[in-house]
Amino acid sequence: MAKKEFTFRGMTIEEVQKLSLKDFMKHIPSRARRSLERGFTEQQKLLLEKIRAGDRVKTHCRDMVVIPEMLGKTIKVHSGKEFADVVITGEMLGHFLGEFALTRRGVHHSAPGIGATRSSAGVSVR
Repeated sequence: MAKKEFTFRGMTIEEVQKLSLKDFMKHIPSRARRSLERGFTEQQKLLLEKIRAGDRVKTHCRDMVVIPEMLGKTIKVHSGKEFADVVITGEMLGHFLGEFALTRRGVHHSAPGIGATRSSAGVSVR
């Protein structure tokens, strides 16, 4: 069985990459479109320059919209404590970078410690 090719709003990845930013904005959700209409911030402009240069990119700019120019790149996005590797794919177009570097993790508890319950008051510490 042949693998189904990804399309973005009925366009192939190659067609999406040929679109200008203005034409791409017509195909993304309103929140991302409004963000792009306001223009890029200085941090976002620097991020785009680094991506175009092909350097290893580390960024704190979680509010950057994923645009076709970024496809196939790996970007390290700060999650509050460390940088998470994010490989940009077609499904991410129109989303924000911060959506792919989670800031919260599940809590993993072990056994309760001494003093955690009344029954542990009778247990010797030694």
